[in-house]
Amino acid sequence: MAEPRTIAQRKADTLARLGSAVDCWAPSASAKGEAYLIPLSFVWHQEQIVMATPAPSLTVRNLRRAGNCRVALDGTRDVVLVEGPIEIVTTARIAADIATAFKAAAGFDPHQSAQDYVYILLTPRQIRAWREENELAGREIMRDGWWLA
Repeated sequence: MAEPRTIAQRKADTLARLGSAVDCWAPSASAKGEAYLIPLSFVWHQEQIVMATPAPSLTVRNLRRAGNCRVALDGTRDVVLVEGPIEIVTTARIAADIATAFKAAAGFDPHQSAQDYVYILLTPRQIRAWREENELAGREIMRDGWWLA
């Protein structure tokens, strides 16, 4: 097992993953507590995770009610969990630079879909990152929206 990374190294690794990954897992729960988990394409843009999904989906309904979201990047031996408040924005109201960045990263344009899409903008308040058990103790790298390194 490798030596644990410093918080500064975890931050750098996390920013690299956020800048290169395309998909994340987004959980949500209904008002009755029924759990849902879906993969969503995303882009890291202006320090936000920007996702898009059909407006009438259960995920949008659940997240709108909750007002926040936690997403996980793929991989169980290189975990990145990002949590924070969300804003849900229609395709008609999204800023052009956000829509352009999402289209470039995800490879599709929600504006061109036959379905009605919304963008989910997640502003990180907490980020945790770890690879192995020896990194669990220092896994929090962002707290209350501030990087710890």
